[in-house]
Parts: sequence; C-alpha cells; structure tokens
Amino acid sequence: MRAVTVRDRAAGLDGLALTEEPYPHAAENDVVVRVHAAGFTPGELDWPGTWSDRAGRDRTPSVPGHELSGVVAELGYGTTGLTVGQRVFGLTDWTRNGSLAEYAAVEARNLAPLPADVDHTVAAALPISGLTAWQGLFEHGRLAAGQTVLVHGAAGGVGSVAVQLAREAGARVIGTGRAGDRDTALGLGADAFLDLRADPLEDAGQVDVVLDVIGGDVLDRSAALVRAGGTLVTVASPPTVRPRDGQAIFFVVEPDRARLADLVRRVRDGRLRPIVGAVRTLAEAPSAFAPGRRTPGKTIIRVVETP
Repeated sequence: MRAVTVRDRAAGLDGLALTEEPYPHAAENDVVVRVHAAGFTPGELDWPGTWSDRAGRDRTPSVPGHELSGVVAELGYGTTGLTVGQRVFGLTDWTRNGSLAEYAAVEARNLAPLPADVDHTVAAALPISGLTAWQGLFEHGRLAAGQTVLVHGAAGGVGSVAVQLAREAGARVIGTGRAGDRDTALGLGADAFLDLRADPLEDAGQVDVVLDVIGGDVLDRSAALVRAGGTLVTVASPPTVRPRDGQAIFFVVEPDRARLADLVRRVRDGRLRPIVGAVRTLAEAPSAFAPGRRTPGKTIIRVVETP
C-alpha cells in the first residue's frame, strides 16, 4: 500500500516521503480501515509516539496522522460491533502507524459508525478537533450556560469546533487569532474577537474558562484572565503560570466512541460545522506539514478520490 512515512527524526519535515509499505496487521480487537480521508497535526513529528511504540522501542519508519474516515476492510480476532464494509471514523493509536496511508489498523473501540450522508472529508476533520474541544470545554473546563469562555485559535480546527459547542451550550464566547480569522470566528458564533497581534489580550476581561491550543506567552498571560473558581485548559504544554484562584489543566485528548457519535449527529443536524481548510492528495501530504500553509480550519488528506 502507499503511505506517508517518516524515517529520520533529525531530518524533520525533509524526512517525510510517500512510500510503499506492507499492508497492516489486524491484531486482536482491531479493524483494518481502508482510509478515504485522513487528518494530521502539524506538530506530530515532535511527539514521542511518532518515533517509538508503547514499550519505548524505535518504530521507524512510522506513518503519521491520527484521524481517519473510511470503510472497514478487515476484522481482527475477537472484534465485535463493526462489520466489513461499514463506514467508520475515529482516532488511531498515538504509538502505532497512523492514518496517512491507504490502510490503517485501528482499535475497534476508537471508531464510530459514520452515517452515509456525511462525507469522509468532513468526518476526518472531527475526531481530534471535536473530542479536544468537547473534553477541554466540558470535561475539564466544566463550562456551563451563562459563563464566559476565551477560545484561543478560534478559527483553527479545535477552536472553530469549540466556538460552536460553547455557543450552543449558552456560554458567551470570546475568540482569538489573527486579524484574518475575525470573520470566521464571529460567523461561527463568537460574541467578540481579539487579534493576538494587535489587541491587548487583557481586553477579554475576566473569564470562567480559557481553552488554549497555542501555548507559550499566550498561555502564560491567559492565567491572569481566569476569575476565581475558573479553569485554564490547554493542550499545548503543561502550564508554568497558574490562575491565582483557579485551576490549570493540561490534557491529551482521549478516544471516545460515544462522543464521536454525538458529534457526527450534530453535523447531520446542522448544529456543528467542521471547517475543512484545504484538501490535499496523499502525494501532497508531506508538503502539507510545512509551515506557512496555514488556512482556517483543518487540512485534510483525501486518500481515495471521489468518483
């Protein structure tokens, strides 16, 4: 099968290439998915799991990408709940070969059924962005109706979903990003928007929850904006500055089949619109990691071309 692989950590982006790789093995409780569309996170080459397995052993050449949508091609021993030919979407394991390939082996519990009327390209934009937004806002941030949330990167993959979910939950939403993101964030339902390059972050005032995907100075400065009892939630890095009278939480998104099913229902109902910023072919995937290819939403790799 064709797959995007990375072989040399020192080479960075230059080490990414489209290669021929063996068809994946379906372990117990796995399925092999014929990948139709896949998503990735630009920073994956810095993740330990890209380079080693769960036991810490080198696993290069490895296939990046951890979001996929496709069709079940094979069931591993003992796998139940899914059938060959069924449309599915979800997350691949952090320490196994991922989704930027024609086939991927995935734990069945990490996949949810995909309705026939949801396109694979849209579904591939949901798993990490949707689950990160939900878990950050509601499981870690405990966001409730009437509260105010500050969403950093409001036009990005995670942020754009978070704005919509928070708005539907009855929260007041302040988004941040670059100047060109303003219309996107406001169009998704944000009540206000701050340009991180031009507007003082302190103009957000006091908020109940901060959802951060940026890290660095933005994360540090956000701690002072959290009112007493509030929560600073980030997926960028463990916070070094904490709210004076609140919590600071760093988390890594976890698979959740039931929540994926809920998110895709919201897509079908028109309550949630994942933003697909660009669609590339599998051959174009290595260059899609490069800095400077920034677009609102999430870049998706279309592995199987629509007839």
